[in-house]
Amino acid sequence: MEAEIIMYEVIFTACKELIDDAKMGCSDLVFKEICLEILARARNVLPREQFAELVQYTSEKMKEKSLTVATLPL
Repeated sequence: MEAEIIMYEVIFTACKELIDDAKMGCSDLVFKEICLEILARARNVLPREQFAELVQYTSEKMKEKSLTVATLPL
């Protein structure tokens, strides 16, 4: 049971790191696509509570990315 909890934490952390990396290195549209792909895969492996937390984290990062893109000068 404890090994399972550790595994979920590792997967959860990896998802967050992938989202953070994509936010820094991708255009807005590609970033959103990557986020959706990560969430689709995470839904199959994370417990419901952790998945909900990852959805919240991802939505915050998507908003931040959109605001960054919207404020860049042309």
